Amino acid sequence: MGIIDELIEGAREGVDSRKREFPQAQLESRLSGRGEDRPFGEALTRPGLSVIAEFKRRSPSAGEIAPGADVGARVAAYERGGAAALSVLTDAPHFGGSLDDLRAARGAATLPIIRKDFIVDPYQLYEAAVHGADAVLLIVRALSDRELAALYEEARALDLDCLVEVHDADELERALEVDAEVIGINNRDLDEQRVDIQTTFELMPDVPAGKTVVAESGISGREELMELDRVGVDAVLIGGALMLAEDPEAKTRELTGADETREHRY
Repeated sequence: MGIIDELIEGAREGVDSRKREFPQAQLESRLSGRGEDRPFGEALTRPGLSVIAEFKRRSPSAGEIAPGADVGARVAAYERGGAAALSVLTDAPHFGGSLDDLRAARGAATLPIIRKDFIVDPYQLYEAAVHGADAVLLIVRALSDRELAALYEEARALDLDCLVEVHDADELERALEVDAEVIGINNRDLDEQRVDIQTTFELMPDVPAGKTVVAESGISGREELMELDRVGVDAVLIGGALMLAEDPEAKTRELTGADETREHRY
């Protein structure tokens, strides 16, 4: 069993456990208490390359990154640094995250938030909506065509945007079959855990015009962002480089070019 299969199996087991403790009907009863609408997709289409700043404490590939990090302080720094949106890992076993982190991020920043997890069941969509997410990640590699289509449709019915993640041409074709509006190109091979930013450059020509494209994994510097911007990428999702930064606000400013904009203004 590969790492991605282990992660998917763990996600399914976690959902089954939470369903027993808190049935979906109870989640649905809380939907009316959702806060203001923060459109995730719209935030990625503003002029220039948008940065989705991620909060995670560890990962299967990197191990412990920032185990004691405070989610509220970190996402507030991302927002001050010019991030367009936030990504919050809610997987506990492998990333040290939780739905509590999602709620805390919602209360500490005004940016739209994507719940990043291994979404395999509609129950998780209701969790995301109730706990403050504006969007969810759907990993094509982790889902059958039928599951992908059903989860995409259910998410949109709940007014959740979807970042549909692909790694190769076949997965991109599957994402386009559900008419995904926001496509994430993950430079990481989830089976081998190898990262190659060229994945984004290779797949970009196959993405139809009008789609919003997000490059994910292996991005840590301003020069990489400028190259991605030149080929038409709309946004980048950055986690490790920001979580390892001693000054996350300054690192976000560096990546977003916020300081350059300020210099040009004066």
